[in-house]
Amino acid sequence: MTLQLVDIGVNLSDKAFDKDRDEVVSRAVEHGVTTMILTGTSLAESQEVLGLARTHAGHCFCTAGIHPHGAKDANVQAFNELKSLFNEPEVVAVGETGLDFNRDFSPRPVQEKVFERQLELAIESGLPLFCHERDASERFAEIIRSYRDQINKLVVHCFTADKKALYRYLDLDCHIGITGWICDERRGTHLHPLMKDIPANRLMVETDSPWLLPRSLVKKPKNRRNQPAFLLEVVQMIATHTGQSLEQVARQTRETSLEFFNLTARHHDLQGQDGQ
Repeated sequence: MTLQLVDIGVNLSDKAFDKDRDEVVSRAVEHGVTTMILTGTSLAESQEVLGLARTHAGHCFCTAGIHPHGAKDANVQAFNELKSLFNEPEVVAVGETGLDFNRDFSPRPVQEKVFERQLELAIESGLPLFCHERDASERFAEIIRSYRDQINKLVVHCFTADKKALYRYLDLDCHIGITGWICDERRGTHLHPLMKDIPANRLMVETDSPWLLPRSLVKKPKNRRNQPAFLLEVVQMIATHTGQSLEQVARQTRETSLEFFNLTARHHDLQGQDGQ
């Protein structure tokens, strides 16, 4: 069986990929990662990943949003330009947006305001939300709760928190994105027993590359750079701790991801074209 994986979080515009961006995508596809969602964390980066998604049409789509780190620089013009990006067919989610009370690169009240504005834009556009949350799960959940009935879908990407936070998000019908953090024997083992608690139709996988290189890799690259081709390590770790087969986790996370980003019909169309 040929695995077809979806990596829901790739920072392909990062400078770490400047020398071999096209090869990174090709290598991913060779390793069964046939769909990648490229992350936009600012207006400029969202425009950049849109261009990359167009370059790699069929395999890459993207998000458009303002990360909480950059919330202090957001303004009305930025939101208006973001709004126009949501009309592009390659843009499949609003984000990366959310709250980061760990680094506090932007004041917390400003983060909250910018997050709420993007929630409103997601409601207007009907797009799902790609969210970041660090050390802010209670406040994040409070804000989400007041918008939840109007929001289409929402994923808490790169989930690394505890059981209490996980249940808080599952109670709000959120999706959960798991990265190579789960492969880190120093800080990720608390995630292992939680994998059985996440319903299959809520679980998605991602590399968050070029960061979070899976420590379970037998041959680690000298530059320590993560890439979508390594996504299988995350899938394998989830399979190990849920008692499922690699194929089961691959299939379920793929189906969940295609449905979450409204790509199921598009993939059927592409497969039809491939078969002609």
